[in-house]
Amino acid sequence: MNSFWSSVLFLFFVIYEKCEAKSHPKPSCGYPPSQWCRTLEIAVECGVQKQCMELNATRPDPSVPPVEVTVYYESLCPGCRSFLTEQLFPTWTMLKDIMTVHLVPYGNAEELPEQNSFLCQHGEPECKANMFEACILNVTGHAAFPIIYCMASSSDVINAALPCLQLNAPSVEWEAIKSCVTGGLGHSLMHENGVKTRSLKPTHRHVPWVTFNGVYADDWEDKAMSTLFNLVCKLYEGIKPPVCTGALKKLNRSFC
Repeated sequence: MNSFWSSVLFLFFVIYEKCEAKSHPKPSCGYPPSQWCRTLEIAVECGVQKQCMELNATRPDPSVPPVEVTVYYESLCPGCRSFLTEQLFPTWTMLKDIMTVHLVPYGNAEELPEQNSFLCQHGEPECKANMFEACILNVTGHAAFPIIYCMASSSDVINAALPCLQLNAPSVEWEAIKSCVTGGLGHSLMHENGVKTRSLKPTHRHVPWVTFNGVYADDWEDKAMSTLFNLVCKLYEGIKPPVCTGALKKLNRSFC
C-alpha cells in the first residue's frame, strides 16, 4: 500500500474512532454508519446529530455539480470487480460529496429477444448476478453501491447478495429483490442497461468502461484505473475539499 492510501486509511480510522468516542450510537440504531447523516431523523435515532451538523458545515458548495462517474461493467469480470473494490468504492467513500456514481451492469452481454434471455461473457451465473445487481440498484436506491461493493468483494457474488443487503439496507425486504429478479422487472432493467451500453459513443471496447460527466476519454480511463481519487479531485470544478489538497490537520510533534 502506497503512502497516499496509508494516509487516507489513517484519516478514516481517526475520524471513525473520534465519532465512536463522542457519539455512542444507540444499540437500537438500525442504520449502517454510511447512512447516519442522510436525514435528521436518522441522525437523531443514532445519536450523531452533532457530528452530522459538523460534517454538513464542511461540505462543498451545492451549486457546483459533482463529478458524475458512470461505470459499465460485468458482475463476474475480474477486472471490473477489482476496479469497483480497489478504486471506485474507496474513492467514493472519501469523495462522495463531490462525486456521484452510476453503475450499469451489462458489459459485453448480448440480448436474445426471441428467447427472452441474455447471453453473458462469463456464462449464465453472470447473467443472474447482473440481474441481481440491476434489481438492487432499482430497489435500494442510495444503499445500492455499498451492497454491490460488498458482493464484488466476496468469493461468491450471487450468494453474497442476501447478507450484503441485510448489512447495508436492513429495512429492505429480500423478497423485493427476489421478485424483481424472477419477475418481468429484472428483465426490463437488463434490457434498459443493454440499450444504454449499446448507445455509448464511442462504442465500448472492453469493461469496465468508465465515463466522466457522460464523456469517455482514453487518458481519463488510464488515470481512473490507477489513480481515480486524483482524477475526481482534478475534474471537480468547485473549491477542492481538504482531502483532495492533502490539507490534513497538523498534529503536535513530540519525541521521547
